[in-house]
Amino acid sequence: MESGNFNEYLKFFIALLAIVNPVGTIPIFINMTANQDTATRNTNGFLASVSMGTILIVVLFTGEAILRFFGISVGSFRVGGGILILLMAISMLNAKMSNVKQTKEEALDSAERDSVAVVPLGTPLLAGPGAISTVILYAQRHTSVAHYVSLFGAIVLLTGLTMLLFRLAPTISRLLGKTGINIVTRIMGLIMAAMGVEFITHGLKQLFPILGS
Repeated sequence: MESGNFNEYLKFFIALLAIVNPVGTIPIFINMTANQDTATRNTNGFLASVSMGTILIVVLFTGEAILRFFGISVGSFRVGGGILILLMAISMLNAKMSNVKQTKEEALDSAERDSVAVVPLGTPLLAGPGAISTVILYAQRHTSVAHYVSLFGAIVLLTGLTMLLFRLAPTISRLLGKTGINIVTRIMGLIMAAMGVEFITHGLKQLFPILGS
């Protein structure tokens, strides 16, 4: 059984980092925890990060079964996931939060919640449809234990990084400002756009092998 090389897993980590975009989520995190003391805010950041990591890890090991249950081919899922990621990327290139992650109604509802760690921070803001699709698609590339362990490690690393960024959220927000965070969001959006196109291309080649000839 084969597994990917280091570059493939590095690419997976960067792709997931771009989609989750914890830096771009910092203003939302600060806004949702504005009335909380430092300890409570840090606890919410910790729980949101762990929730995100848990969801992505569960999807990593159950994604194939989900596709089989619904009778969806990997090629079709690649095209669908690529389109979804591309739509999110377009919003990020405009420094906006995509409605795929959170609608206006969900934003209003979250403002009324006492606890925002799991919903909406953990999901759908961090572990949203784009991140879930990416994990499933990368998991399908190989079947070896080493492959899954490598993807698992990348998700754990992202969880730890997100946790650290949320803990440093006030400092990062002051240093970067709104303009700086928007620049980071646009860069992540550009990476996502390229990744979305790649998923669509590979998916179409699987669905229509003649395109690869």
